[in-house]
Amino acid sequence: MLKGKVAIVTGSTSGIGLGIAEVLASQLCDVMLSGFGDEKMIAALQARLHRQYKVRISYNGADMANPDEIHAMVRATRRELGSVDILVNNAGIQHVASIEEFPRAKWEAVLAVNLSAPFHATQAAIPHMRKKKWGRIVNIASAHGLVASKNKAAYVSAKHGLVGLTKVTALELAGSGITANAICPGWVLTPLIQKQIDERARDQRIKVKEAELQLLSEKQPSQQFVTPEQIGKMIVFLCDSGADQVTGAALSMDGGWVAQ
Repeated sequence: MLKGKVAIVTGSTSGIGLGIAEVLASQLCDVMLSGFGDEKMIAALQARLHRQYKVRISYNGADMANPDEIHAMVRATRRELGSVDILVNNAGIQHVASIEEFPRAKWEAVLAVNLSAPFHATQAAIPHMRKKKWGRIVNIASAHGLVASKNKAAYVSAKHGLVGLTKVTALELAGSGITANAICPGWVLTPLIQKQIDERARDQRIKVKEAELQLLSEKQPSQQFVTPEQIGKMIVFLCDSGADQVTGAALSMDGGWVAQ
């Protein structure tokens, strides 16, 4: 379906971003990976994706807190892969503390990566998309882009801001052939979340499965995790002509979290 298209997926060397990159590659989309990892691991990842899906896989190690490097990543994608058709702003970081105890440096870092980076990537990608009169900008927000939780001031603020940025982007690009949407996942079983589950199981001296159910029951009525593959498939839908008029939306994928 996406043969001939080129996607940038930030934060795509693991977790949700890697799952998204895999789904896009399975649709014959060429992908620019971006994220953390040592050189050997990244080279192996590129080789596996290329071998498995027969698409071009590049990598750029841009620092998502550095606007100049983000703009350079977009230029490198155009240079190496020939186009910038799909931008998935997925990279994110988290810090948990009360407002009174929240370190200033952590506040700045979370906003830089979770909100400013998508702005800079979008700004850099739009001119390339305008030339082709087609483009898809997908911001991976969160259920926390729509509702709040305690002790996550920076993350919730950034994700709410990202939903707002999505709406402005959609309005500015309306009628251009370029859409902008936000996906708002609930709990996704990533290595980071698995670590939280394992710590809960250890601290409460309960089974891992019980800790997992506890975590889900606190927020997610379906009591099932969202998967990176499901998020990737939603992005594929947004790239289809059937979604040409879906723009400026904040699409919940949260098992009923924000419906409560």
